[in-house]
Amino acid sequence: MTEDQAVSSLAALAHAQRLRVFRSLVVAGFEGLTPSVLAERLDVARNALSFHLKELAHAGLVTVEQQGRHLIYRADYANMNALMGYLTEHCCQGSTCEVDANGAACADC
Repeated sequence: MTEDQAVSSLAALAHAQRLRVFRSLVVAGFEGLTPSVLAERLDVARNALSFHLKELAHAGLVTVEQQGRHLIYRADYANMNALMGYLTEHCCQGSTCEVDANGAACADC
């Protein structure tokens, strides 16, 4: 993942509603969700949801597939993992990252 891709992904997630949408799609798994189900679950207007889904797709965080008359949105786990990898690439100065009893990473750094 490039720095520009990471910035685009983080910018897309830096909006509360888009973050909720993305998290819902992560929880939904490979099955994904239709916009109508997402709108109902998140209590968001469909036109606003459409805008947020477009932004997430543009950032590479979600994919969309046409199934008959329905669109199915899914989290793009490969890009999500690439973003996480980019953010933690040099964690703990290249050593194995240990988590202490309090949940703090890099306890031995």
